[in-house]
Amino acid sequence: MITDNTLRYFEEILTSSLKEEVRIFSFRAVGGGDINAAYKLETNYYPLFVKMNSASRYPEMFIKEASGLRLLAQANCIRTPQVILEGEHLDKSFLILEYLESSRPQSDFWFKLGSGLAKLHMNTSDQFGLDDSNYIGSLKQFNDFKDDWLSFFIEERLLRQIKLAKDSNLVDNTVLSAFERLFKVLNEIFPEESASLLHGDLWSGNYMVDNVGDPVLIDPAVYYGHREMDLAMTRLFGGFSSGFYKFYNETYPLEKGWESRMDICNLYPLLVHLNLFGSSYLHQISSILRRF
Repeated sequence: MITDNTLRYFEEILTSSLKEEVRIFSFRAVGGGDINAAYKLETNYYPLFVKMNSASRYPEMFIKEASGLRLLAQANCIRTPQVILEGEHLDKSFLILEYLESSRPQSDFWFKLGSGLAKLHMNTSDQFGLDDSNYIGSLKQFNDFKDDWLSFFIEERLLRQIKLAKDSNLVDNTVLSAFERLFKVLNEIFPEESASLLHGDLWSGNYMVDNVGDPVLIDPAVYYGHREMDLAMTRLFGGFSSGFYKFYNETYPLEKGWESRMDICNLYPLLVHLNLFGSSYLHQISSILRRF
């Protein structure tokens, strides 16, 4: 539970940061994910959303999230919550954002999300990666720059998670050998593309509908990567309409055979889920490896 001491601290730092007196009138708990406590703060400024978690267990998690949200906001393609403040107080990290009321999607919701994501992906970099590590869920996501996608995908996405799974005895030599065989043929699978700015964790729980029915992207794990990674994640757990893919393709057409590559892309989030939630995801990983 958020304490009176923490509320007073928030008032002080918000007043200092925003250059106007901020008073918190009330708060209530809201959903914040598996590892975060989250609250809506009613203030004289406007309603605010705050997430909190352990500063020692997840160092700089909210600093990285705030950086990712700002990077997405700079692209000006899909709305993201405005970042107000991030930092630490006592043993807690916190992230304060504008509070967004949700509503029902407008008729053009999937057009705005699909075409908006395509425009986001048109923001490119000369290298794959990011200038800092961040998080995917509660796991550290490494983003060391690579000059080509395959090197980045293998070294920074798959091998990092495979090592973690191996160290936890979640994969055996059969699975490791299957990955080694896959690595040898990846150059025949992925088309060559520029490194696109990605949301990085684009499942249905990480978009919302704002008060006017438009899409908002939340909880990113940003990096510059192959844009099919974002598209693949949207298919992993469902929640995206067929119109979303139609409008994406009309704005920034995907290379031929993109649907056949979705499972390969999703090996990364599946390995993340294996490391976070255990062996129930191993069957799906093994099934993909057998097919390729």
